[in-house]
Amino acid sequence: MFGPVKYFPYALERTYTPQSDAPKEMLFALNDHLGFETCVIVQAGCHGFDNSVVADAIAAKGRSCLGVALLPVETETAELKRLFEQGFRAVRFNFMRHLGEGAKIEDVIAMTPRLAEAGWHLQIHMENSLIEEMSDLLMRSEVPVVIDHMGRVDASLGADQPAFNALRRLLGNERFWVKVSGVERCSRQTAPYSDALPLAKTLVTEFGNRVVWGTDWPHPNFTGAAPDDGLLVDLIREMAPNEHQQHALLVDNPSRLYGFK
Repeated sequence: MFGPVKYFPYALERTYTPQSDAPKEMLFALNDHLGFETCVIVQAGCHGFDNSVVADAIAAKGRSCLGVALLPVETETAELKRLFEQGFRAVRFNFMRHLGEGAKIEDVIAMTPRLAEAGWHLQIHMENSLIEEMSDLLMRSEVPVVIDHMGRVDASLGADQPAFNALRRLLGNERFWVKVSGVERCSRQTAPYSDALPLAKTLVTEFGNRVVWGTDWPHPNFTGAAPDDGLLVDLIREMAPNEHQQHALLVDNPSRLYGFK
């Protein structure tokens, strides 16, 4: 979510500035329209390490809404436990050039014993060229690791590309999960992003008990017109063709990963 900035100002050190507010009321209205009863809100980079905008939304919805925070790697266990009580379940680290230089992966992995003690997991958003490079270190994580946006692979290169093969090898370890979100970011085509859907379907087919989905609303830093969220929901049937896969993707898996009651 973005703002509203009069209550939740943007971080001074942000790498992007949203063109308009995207507050909790808009998110809740979208979820109601799309038919989602629960959601996980990922802290937006423009708000930095002040996670109060997400905490406020969780408090407004109760535990049908949980959060993924942005935090410094030095964050102590006591603070992680305090945030857990507010409804946060994971911390996200970005390794994307357009988001600026962040934490070192070695320091992120060194944080995972504290994450384990607090009951958190780790979410990684990375350039596809880093999947192979980071794999050995990520394997040392003491908590589950969620790879965001299908590893940002280039869908135009197809399934038999080094980055996608590296992602599948990583997911061969039971501690790793993947978000089959961001098909519009992986695609090199316009909607309905036909080049990316076979990759998402492969991940759902091969790792069906460790895949989750998300809208990525309000689509920060997206080039061109924002995607149609209704279309993105419709595309779930393409990546998860049968009811069992859909239920796992949208209900069972997120319930296990995030701890929805």
